[in-house]
Amino acid sequence: MGFQTEFNSVCKFKNEQELYELLEYGRGKMLKDGFRVYPTGQKVIAYTPDNKAVAIVLITASVAEINFQGREVTSVELQLVRKLTEEESKVQSDLAYEMFFGNQT
Repeated sequence: MGFQTEFNSVCKFKNEQELYELLEYGRGKMLKDGFRVYPTGQKVIAYTPDNKAVAIVLITASVAEINFQGREVTSVELQLVRKLTEEESKVQSDLAYEMFFGNQT
């Protein structure tokens, strides 16, 4: 058991439904495997499952727990600050590929 820190400006969704709810309703929750530490109160860039930057979000809560199936999970609650423009999305996506996700093919 250990915590993985997420002290960077990336919030990558692996679930399209979680991202849709955030963008549609302005608030959402993301569930991650393992114990992680997300910096509550920090604004980060939200990315789609295919690594496209789409929005600026505020992390409002981060709860690490062992669920009813015995798995270590972290629930991250988010608030939409604003969606990115096409130009902002392209620049942020390109930078994220270089810094976090690896080079585009």
